[in-house]
Amino acid sequence: MIPSALADQRLDRVVSIIADVSRSVAAALIDAGAVTVDGEVWGSGKVKVREGQRIAVDVSLVPRKELPAADASVALDVVFVDADVIVINKQPGIVVHPGAGNPTGTVVNGVLALYPQVAEVGDPMRPGIVHRLDAGTSGLMVIARSARAYDALVDALTRRDVTRVYSALVWGHPEVDEGVIDAPIGRDHRDPTKMAVVVDGKVARTRFEVMERYETPQPCALVECRLETGRTHQIRVHLESIGHPVVGDAAYGGARSSLSAPRPMLHARRLSFAHPGTGEEVSFEAPMPRDMAEVVARCGR
Repeated sequence: MIPSALADQRLDRVVSIIADVSRSVAAALIDAGAVTVDGEVWGSGKVKVREGQRIAVDVSLVPRKELPAADASVALDVVFVDADVIVINKQPGIVVHPGAGNPTGTVVNGVLALYPQVAEVGDPMRPGIVHRLDAGTSGLMVIARSARAYDALVDALTRRDVTRVYSALVWGHPEVDEGVIDAPIGRDHRDPTKMAVVVDGKVARTRFEVMERYETPQPCALVECRLETGRTHQIRVHLESIGHPVVGDAAYGGARSSLSAPRPMLHARRLSFAHPGTGEEVSFEAPMPRDMAEVVARCGR
């Protein structure tokens, strides 16, 4: 059913979101009669939909996605690599794996150029990937290079045995110096392209600690966040839910003119896990990237 956030949008855009395909593929599906609106075939993707209408897509006609290809033009900052794991410091602006609108230029494409054997590890559409960072988020992530590493890391993440610590610059001053945000996360019922705290969402917990408080140009704070679960957009959604959105995060209320930022000021700075091959705990740190450090430097006590 079409939510209010997608009302008055073109049908081809809505289909691209529902079927996770490009706009051109969505248009082709509509032309082929694979899309119905309230049970009727619509022949044009230019028609705008209305709130409450029901859209169905014949998934059998959705084209099979091509497997990711190697792309040596993707610059990766490899922090550590051995036969089992690859740890990278992801730069902001890079998508983790191919999807609608991002067929190449992703972390996966870059990894395949450096380590072709990763193509055989895990999900063929996102080989080696056991967790993700949003496109605008920088920092550490681990990629499985072997099948045993993939299984071990997925299990460790499920058991919450992987430590993931982030630095976030947020608007305002949290009422307490440290705390836990325990609020379920799911698709935003008003906008399916976003996530939100919802009653019927999945369990989500984020621990936070205020590291610095700033007064100018507007009250804000540098906060350390530790994931206890790994939901999509978790930190961004949780911080917005307590009234302290991430600076620069336009999707979740963090874009303000008083302190401009090129992206959400969120950085995965520490990553620790049991090495799949040795069982020993390994830990990695990534310094705050320049773009975020420059924004923080403009804040004053």
